[in-house]
Amino acid sequence: MSNENQIEIPRSFTTLFVDPRRQKPNAPHDVVAARYELCEDLATMLTETAKNMFFSLGITEKDVLERCHRGLTGEGAVVSEAEAGWVISRLDELLDWRHL
Repeated sequence: MSNENQIEIPRSFTTLFVDPRRQKPNAPHDVVAARYELCEDLATMLTETAKNMFFSLGITEKDVLERCHRGLTGEGAVVSEAEAGWVISRLDELLDWRHL
């Protein structure tokens, strides 16, 4: 793999793949990179949905994040529980809500 095709994966995401007694991820770099891209895309795509929920439903920002988390972890989930938590943290950051 050439360096130009490599993406920089934040440590906050990489740690999702590190066992507590180890230092290296328990999955190959290409797997972690693919999962990161999926999660980053999900967080980005959820920004408009979250904004719309906040304004149209008149609920708190925290409630919006909780509902999004439930959606990510519900039946047919495409991300793990840990990845869903990361997506919500990233969504919170992208929206500049800073609740997590």
